[in-house]
Amino acid sequence: MIRIDNLQKYFDDHHVLRGVSLHVDAGEVVCLIGPSGSGKSTVLRCINGLESYEGGEIRAFGERVDRGGKDIHRLRSRMGMVFQRFNLFPHRSVLENVMEGPVYVKGESRDKARSEAMELLEKVGLAAKAQAYPPQLSGGQQQRVAIARALAMRPEAMLFDEPTSALDPELVGDVLEVMRNLAREGMTMIVVTHEMGFAREVADRVCFLHSGTIVEEGAAAQVLGAPSHARTQDFLRRVLHKPVEAAGDPAP
Repeated sequence: MIRIDNLQKYFDDHHVLRGVSLHVDAGEVVCLIGPSGSGKSTVLRCINGLESYEGGEIRAFGERVDRGGKDIHRLRSRMGMVFQRFNLFPHRSVLENVMEGPVYVKGESRDKARSEAMELLEKVGLAAKAQAYPPQLSGGQQQRVAIARALAMRPEAMLFDEPTSALDPELVGDVLEVMRNLAREGMTMIVVTHEMGFAREVADRVCFLHSGTIVEEGAAAQVLGAPSHARTQDFLRRVLHKPVEAAGDPAP
């Protein structure tokens, strides 16, 4: 569904992505992990056409992703994206935020958009908040509205850019549960995350990025449970605050 080959990205003279290659099949969940500044979010922004790239190629649904291309808006509508910050319209109700895309981008009738928006709010556990406004919600509730808003466009894949990083710890669980349910339903997902427990539970594959390259890639249990690369091992020790078994180590 999504294929990246030798992706190269610069910000001025800073070489941010150095030959990233990755493929994601339909129905697969791939988590990108790594230290801050490793290029994880930039990969997502390039996939969604929010950033241009200087080398390599990204193809989504068989078509080249080109930020300046005439088809970028159509391609982008097929990939929902959820950011660290919720980016909701504060002057519109929760229901209106979710209806926005279908009405103004896809040209659907307000009645149809309203009905489907309510179904999505039910799905994320917020139907009772339909008439509330974003400033009246907790951060976790706002992020669940943002997920519903992205789903309202009926995307074929979802991109999540550290969706829980701006939340207080007690609010993280509800957002992750919505994402778990999407994975169970077969949604194709690429998730940038620091939630290692979520990645271990949900991801089909995990990719560890460091300094703009994928250093290690494999099944979640292997990369998170017995990583083979020293950089992956060191990162997980720091994140998990405990020793990490390296590939090939004897079982305890």
